[in-house]
Amino acid sequence: QVQLVESGGGSVQAGGSLRLSCAASEYTYRRYSMGWFRQAPGREREGVATIGSYGYTTYADSVKGRFTISKDNSKNTLYLQMNSLKPEDTAMYYCGADENPWAVVAPDYKYWGQGTQVTVSS
Repeated sequence: QVQLVESGGGSVQAGGSLRLSCAASEYTYRRYSMGWFRQAPGREREGVATIGSYGYTTYADSVKGRFTISKDNSKNTLYLQMNSLKPEDTAMYYCGADENPWAVVAPDYKYWGQGTQVTVSS
C-alpha cells in the first residue's frame, strides 16, 4: 500500500518561503514517479512540479524559478522548496505518486497524500 505523508505547510507573507516534505516508503520513493500538486477552492488540481522515476523534472510555468523539487535518498523524502511566494500560490498542496515513469499531470497520478495547506497573504 502506498502511503504519502506531507508536512511543512503554513501561512506566510508574500515574498516568503516554505519547504514542503513528503515521506514515502523506500519502495515508493525509489520506483515511483512523484510530484507536487495544488488545488485552490473551486479549481481543479494542477501540477506544480514532478520528478519521474528516471529523475527528470517538470515545473509549471507559474512556479519556474521560484520553486524547486528535490529528493533526499537517505530519508526517502520528496521536498518542494517554495521561494518568493505569491498570494496566488495559496492552495492545498498534495504529494502524488504513480508507477508510470512518465506521469506528469494530476490525472496520471494514482496515489495521494492528505494534503498540506499553504496560505500566502499580501
